[in-house]
Amino acid sequence: MVVGSNPTPAIGGKMIYNIETIEIDPKFQKLCMAPYPGHPRGCPNYGKKEGCPPKQKLFFDMFDSDFYLIYTEFNLGGHVKRMKKKHPDWTDRQLYCCLYWQGTARKNLKAEILKFKTMRPDLYITTCPEAMGVDVTQLMESNAGVCLEWPPIETTYQVAIAGRTHKGRK
Repeated sequence: MVVGSNPTPAIGGKMIYNIETIEIDPKFQKLCMAPYPGHPRGCPNYGKKEGCPPKQKLFFDMFDSDFYLIYTEFNLGGHVKRMKKKHPDWTDRQLYCCLYWQGTARKNLKAEILKFKTMRPDLYITTCPEAMGVDVTQLMESNAGVCLEWPPIETTYQVAIAGRTHKGRK
């Protein structure tokens, strides 16, 4: 699904031109350093992988205009129910583990991005806006009317932003 403000024809979903609100703050890049089970220092890609903070530029240092929000919804609750049936002895941590659902969710987003690119091949797309300091929770609520669950229990979303970059930047 793709959203913003001025309706534009879409392939397989709702597309609206120009996102109304994008809140940028470097503090959102620091979320990658938040500890989680098995990773007391946060994401192991922080400071190492290209496109990850702190090396990654902030959103408006890279993007200029013509923004689109592209996102897909994944039924996490349904996935957990299927996994519980298949693995009745698993803990909640195992049932919700992203290793078992994130690949499918990312594949769905990639399919939407490919559809979008047939209409707007001139725009650059980031699939990790939070690494660029974007408040994804605010972005989804203000522009798509979607309230994200933290932590996700029933529904999770994969989010990308397309837009024009400053001349010569990608």
